[in-house]
Amino acid sequence: MLTPVILAGGNGTRLWPLSRQQRPKQFLALAGETSLFQQTLARLEELDTASPIVVGHHDHRFLIAEQLREQGIEGATLLLEPEGRNTAPAIAVAALVACANGDDPLLLVLPADHLIRDGEALCASIVRGEALAEQGRLVTFGVVPTHAETGYGYLQRGEPLGKDGYRVRRFVEKPDADMARTYCDSGEFLWNSGMFMFHASRYLEELERLQPTMLSACRAAVAGVRADLDFLRLDAEALLACPANSIDYAVMEATDDAAMVTLEAGWSDVGSWSTLWEHQTRDAQGNACHGDVLVEDTRDSLIHADSRLVAALGVEELIIVETRDALLVAGRERVQELKRVVERLQTAGRREHVEHPCVYRPWGYYQIIACGPRYQVKRIHVSPGARLSRQLHHHRAEHWVVVSGAARVSISDDTFLLGENQSTYIPVGQVHVLENPGRIALELIEVQSGTYLGEDDIVRLDDQYGRV
Repeated sequence: MLTPVILAGGNGTRLWPLSRQQRPKQFLALAGETSLFQQTLARLEELDTASPIVVGHHDHRFLIAEQLREQGIEGATLLLEPEGRNTAPAIAVAALVACANGDDPLLLVLPADHLIRDGEALCASIVRGEALAEQGRLVTFGVVPTHAETGYGYLQRGEPLGKDGYRVRRFVEKPDADMARTYCDSGEFLWNSGMFMFHASRYLEELERLQPTMLSACRAAVAGVRADLDFLRLDAEALLACPANSIDYAVMEATDDAAMVTLEAGWSDVGSWSTLWEHQTRDAQGNACHGDVLVEDTRDSLIHADSRLVAALGVEELIIVETRDALLVAGRERVQELKRVVERLQTAGRREHVEHPCVYRPWGYYQIIACGPRYQVKRIHVSPGARLSRQLHHHRAEHWVVVSGAARVSISDDTFLLGENQSTYIPVGQVHVLENPGRIALELIEVQSGTYLGEDDIVRLDDQYGRV
């Protein structure tokens, strides 16, 4: 039986402004009704697997838990990193946890942010990979290239290993355009998918041989793990002392047991807007449109509208992405340079690369509708049975208007119910609690007013989600 290890810790800046640090691309529904993370989980339903191990950033813990719940998955092990240390340590802590009870499971390592169109083909490749992994090999999956791509690393195929796969002759960095064409024409090179399979013990053996300092830090991080609700927090001091490195550099390029299985399943790492355009349904003029979009004499463009009408007239090969707080207009062939835009936002001390207009919390989410000097308006969604922390604010007052559902409100020692179209007021400094006692979602509008409106003006007095 396979134990899936889902790597869900990336920040996904290459799909800004949809993808932000608070809600990166793996948690977005970019190609379908569910997120890339949930699609990764859904692919496992066709296989005989144990409950997954998910490695993610502690800032995304409630988002991970909610999307697992929506997917109907129970019993997952949720390992929280204080800071990403790349894939080699993430897989190491998952392998150590998987072996904690004396087991040695076969690990199937999957990034949470990949798109795969043909699930049956993926399962067939996994079955072939199992045979090689049972022989003690460290297996990766090489995607048969469909074009000369400069955004992916490549694997050079070595001699066959029976009927199931090949040795990996070498790993190759992302090439320039001419070299990418040479690789594709040769028939020997495949895209590096970043997916792996091996027994937990074999990975740890190779890591101890090749990266003993890294493994020692990972062991300390697991030894100091602390339970937090349904999560396992890795020891922060130990993990932050761990060298950051990818599994490719740390292990796969140096091991003598790297094997490769070919994969033809409509794979993409959705690494840029141009890649997403290639994988989306397009109209007769080559446009991929999402949301309230109007196009006229426009060709070969991706246009994504989140909150308002976006009209495009007389343009070609553009990426246009609109959110409530940002607008991206870029040449389709220049989107690999988007990192420069995000770096400028960071240098300028702005927050549009970090915060998302829709912010998820363990009790639901809120969406900023409008803000200005001394005021901010939010739409707040509280899930059935959920309760916000008992809290107060030193610098702002709040006005709540219930739009739908029912709210139980406590202000100081006074507790009362509010229904649709009813409202209340929370003065500055008053202790208050909001909860949804009903079976349907609670929607309300919150108007904040005061001298300071930041989220750090929340003094939590008690909280069922452990955030005090």
